[in-house]
Amino acid sequence: MLCWGIIKSFKLKDKRLVLAFTSLSEKMKHIFAKLSRSGKLTEVEIKTAMREVRLALLEADVNFNVVKDFVARTSELCMGEEVMTSLTPAQHVIKIVHEQLTLLLGKQNEKLAISPKPPTVYMMVGLQGAGKTTFCAKLGAYLKGQGKKVLLVACDVYRPAAISQLKVVGKTAGVEVFEEGQGNPVKIAKHGLKHAEKGAFDTVIIDTAGRLHIDEKLMTELVEVKAATNPVEILLTVDAMTGQDAVNVAKQFNETLDITGVILTKLDGDARGGAALSIRHITGKPIKFCGIGEKIGDIEVFHPDRISGRILGMGDVLTVIEKAQAALTESEIKVMEERMRKNAFTLEDFLVQFENVKKMGNIEDIIASLGGMMGGNMKSLGKLDDAQMMRNKAIIQSMTPHERRNPDVLKASRKQRIAKGSGTTIQEVNALLKQFDQSKVMMKQMQSMGKKGGKRFGFG
Repeated sequence: MLCWGIIKSFKLKDKRLVLAFTSLSEKMKHIFAKLSRSGKLTEVEIKTAMREVRLALLEADVNFNVVKDFVARTSELCMGEEVMTSLTPAQHVIKIVHEQLTLLLGKQNEKLAISPKPPTVYMMVGLQGAGKTTFCAKLGAYLKGQGKKVLLVACDVYRPAAISQLKVVGKTAGVEVFEEGQGNPVKIAKHGLKHAEKGAFDTVIIDTAGRLHIDEKLMTELVEVKAATNPVEILLTVDAMTGQDAVNVAKQFNETLDITGVILTKLDGDARGGAALSIRHITGKPIKFCGIGEKIGDIEVFHPDRISGRILGMGDVLTVIEKAQAALTESEIKVMEERMRKNAFTLEDFLVQFENVKKMGNIEDIIASLGGMMGGNMKSLGKLDDAQMMRNKAIIQSMTPHERRNPDVLKASRKQRIAKGSGTTIQEVNALLKQFDQSKVMMKQMQSMGKKGGKRFGFG
């Protein structure tokens, strides 16, 4: 269903953000919808649109100077002859805004540096409450998934239960934690590196102490830990929900430590996105990852082009594709393709697809990430929230193997038995069967798109 369909729709040669930009995205879509209704654009219309863009960015808590520079640069480009004389000027304007947003966010993702001689050391810094300790484990799990042997080093010796917290999240992530209790952070960091060398760990993540605010004592200690461990990356964790405060924190940490990258946490909350749109411009340092939830797997690589696409309502198909590919193996994809070709897709396959979608995360977030490109197709299947998916699974599991493979035999008496066995209604059973039929049609359409339309979306 969803996983297979997404992968088939876009033939990639190689193998989501969240709520933070929802308000800004809605405003941007409204602005450009008005432009799209015009034929030729006048200078007055472009100036009006740019003024609304400026207000939308300021309301999203983007730094004033960042907004000023962005609007000035974008307005100048939008006034160009190519735009003003184009048959589709609104599309040109959207393209320019998308390009400039991408530049503002950092142009492209910058990967973590790796030391030529192991272990590679990543030093995590930030204020208390930003989610630094939890993100150490998230990053550890992410790197472990890439084949790294990761060691977390507990150097936050001041905050109550910080060491215990790191041990708990480290265990959840499946990575080892080195700690020496409430000792000297610099010595602990050195001992942690020696332990890593002896244990053949190729990656070390140091969880340093934070404070409720920046002070001289904190910065002095961090400078000493940096000198003692020579990290290839100093990653600053900031809370996206703090808006401009996050930008100010990033600026101060950067001036003292010369950070190499930023990690934005809590982008699944009601953050307005201003921090993400300001930090790169203010510090000159890239956003490398973002936290999108409390679970260990709730970590995303920060892709500026994809984020700008989400803000402008273009969706983020690539990230969803990556999640779909992580949920399905190559052999599963091939089996599904073969079954679709033979028109042998059954309710048993449908049940497997529900499990695959569950691996990808919240279904409503996935549909939102697809934007207008495919979201409409998914919504045509009816209500697809997690609770409904669980009811659908119960309905299919209440059928006999013969009924799952031959849904045409499901007449009134069988449907009544299935509804009773699954704790649902006959109407819900009928709705599932209708959804199943619609999904088969949709998947055939996606298969056709995959054969002849990959290049149409720029992925072929």
